[in-house]
Amino acid sequence: MDELKLRILTDGKNLGDGILKVDGFVNHQVDPVLMEACGRELASRFARVGATKVLTAEISGIAPALTTSMHLGVPVVYARKHKPITMPDQIFLTLTPSHTKGRMVELMVSPEFLSSEEKVLIIDDFLATGQTIMGLVRLAEAAGATVVGIGALIEKRFEGGRDMLSDLGVQIESLAVISDMSNGKIVFAD
Repeated sequence: MDELKLRILTDGKNLGDGILKVDGFVNHQVDPVLMEACGRELASRFARVGATKVLTAEISGIAPALTTSMHLGVPVVYARKHKPITMPDQIFLTLTPSHTKGRMVELMVSPEFLSSEEKVLIIDDFLATGQTIMGLVRLAEAAGATVVGIGALIEKRFEGGRDMLSDLGVQIESLAVISDMSNGKIVFAD
């Protein structure tokens, strides 16, 4: 998606070690016009998978998941990283490593919002190592739900996440695929 790629090149920052800072338009300050366009594009790519819910991880995945779910006409559920007192005692919980936090994080979903009848489309801001998305897959599986697709705004192809996720046998889509971030560069795959 050209609009997203241009924004990455103009406002994104390669911080080294595979870290791409996009918090000026994706995940700290959100550009709603860009996120709406991204959600529309992701929804069109997944229009035929029959999703009944969109699942993401807080907080960075919420904007693209929300706009995608809006265009699909289905609810969005986000996995929380901290359990609020309003969440029931029995929850779906998994641990996953966070590259940007440098530690393991918990992801949890209440069973009242994810059930075995659901067809789940996972949407996140990044597809890098695939660990966070696999955590979301585990949550969906724990609920007995079926994962029907995986979408991301930005894929860092050199981190191997797509290869790990391909074993799931579902459609995987990314709007901007980066093939190289060495030496301060941001190079898109074509």
